[in-house]
Amino acid sequence: MKRTIVAVYTGQGLADPLKKVFNELLPDCRLVNIIDDSLIYDVVQAGEITSQVSGRLLNYYQNAVELGADVILNTCSSVGEVVDRARPFVSVPIVKIDEQMAQEAVRRYSRIGVIATLPTTLHPTMTLLRSQAEATGKSIELVDGLAKGAYDALVSGKPEEHDRLITETAASIASSVDAMVLAQGSMARMEAALNEKTGKPVYTSPYLGVLAVKRLLEALE
Repeated sequence: MKRTIVAVYTGQGLADPLKKVFNELLPDCRLVNIIDDSLIYDVVQAGEITSQVSGRLLNYYQNAVELGADVILNTCSSVGEVVDRARPFVSVPIVKIDEQMAQEAVRRYSRIGVIATLPTTLHPTMTLLRSQAEATGKSIELVDGLAKGAYDALVSGKPEEHDRLITETAASIASSVDAMVLAQGSMARMEAALNEKTGKPVYTSPYLGVLAVKRLLEALE
């Protein structure tokens, strides 16, 4: 029987790249996308996850169940804490796209740089990394890699400026870390370039997130 994965997005940018990963890792599964780009806008404007955002996300998770989801993939790192609260109330598993990334980075390295273009993504990712470290009893050091101005450049139609600011930020913290994680899945396309620029391992969430979905589906069989 064909399995169904419902991916919930808070913005438009990651849907096409993630579809390519699904085609590679889970070509026989049915992928359904729920996209509400007002969610990330509201989080950025408020500087936090509001009760309205939490409520809409919970509704989308319930919609995913109604659509026949075997697994739900939450694709936005900024709202990961909503997943933690929602899991007890949703009848199918919810995978955080960045959870496997955090596990892999913490397992292998102790000094980790976190690259993000928004504080609302940076801080949840750092919290996730710390929680993964605590779960394994490991001590880690995190270095803030907020690329100020990069998000505004991207939404203003200046992708080259966005990439330049991220690259400069990564280079500025490279000597202080053993590895880097990219907090936003939309930054995954920069993995190879940042690795080449800094000489450090770079972790991104899309591939590892879909791999986590695949492993979960295999465990459910």
